[in-house]
Amino acid sequence: MKKRELVILGAGPAGLTAAVYARRADLDTLVVEKGVPGGQIRITAEIENWPGLLKAAGADLADSFHRQAEHFKADFLTADIKSLRLEGDRKIVVTSAGEIEAGAVIVATGAAFRRLGCRGEEKFIGRGVSFCAVCDAEFFVDETVAVVGGGNTAVEEAMYLTRFARKVHIIHRRDEFRADPMIRQRAAGNEKLVPVWNSVVEAIEGGDLVERVVVRNVKTGELSALDVAGVFMFIGTLPQVEFLGGLLERREGGWIVTDSRLATSGPGVFAAGDIVSGAIRQAIIAAASGCAAAFAADTYLKIKA
Repeated sequence: MKKRELVILGAGPAGLTAAVYARRADLDTLVVEKGVPGGQIRITAEIENWPGLLKAAGADLADSFHRQAEHFKADFLTADIKSLRLEGDRKIVVTSAGEIEAGAVIVATGAAFRRLGCRGEEKFIGRGVSFCAVCDAEFFVDETVAVVGGGNTAVEEAMYLTRFARKVHIIHRRDEFRADPMIRQRAAGNEKLVPVWNSVVEAIEGGDLVERVVVRNVKTGELSALDVAGVFMFIGTLPQVEFLGGLLERREGGWIVTDSRLATSGPGVFAAGDIVSGAIRQAIIAAASGCAAAFAADTYLKIKA
């Protein structure tokens, strides 16, 4: 079994920032990630609130995080994370590539997009149903599409889709968006955006591909159909904690409980980023918590040495 001082689970802004600070502290550091490093910002069209950058493509920012961690010689392993075991002072990370013993662990596996659960959603994933405008917008040039949600992500991604689609319906269960005022103002000035207020999606229908979405007005109960070629879901996120089982204390929804130093209920196990209970789910917050978790892990390992 391989032994490492620090194993970081996840390579989003939290995990990659933790890797940078851990290596600068000269910790033997391994980052385990099942996909391409970068996390959710990789599929964000534009980021305008990263300090020092007026505007950046999410994928470009993700790549810069990854390059910086590599520059400081953090090691990377591409593998699925199966489970985490605590055996006294030993932390055993079980992956699809084998088991790794760690002196300390930082859990930074982030969150994934929540599914709507309506009829037809599962059937049409990859055939008109998408959770990533940046990935799939080019398939809907001059088409009409729908976006489900009303927060920052939903409205921003809807505006991005207007670069490609002829019309973008935004289906939201309230009568105004929950997005920040500046984002709402921009959306109001975009003629291609058509809000569908006080409505929820009942079904997604079509043949081989999406052809329409059935919506229900939550105030009147009236059903109506919108002819669309695609439906993009942005209705929140769920923590990626399945591999933990009941190992760590978590709050409702699965979010990991930590103290002020990002220590979890498991000795030598820290958590950072979107997966932490009560976190403001922004890239800069995730990165800052990754830094804090790396410092805490370094302190823990020095005490144990």
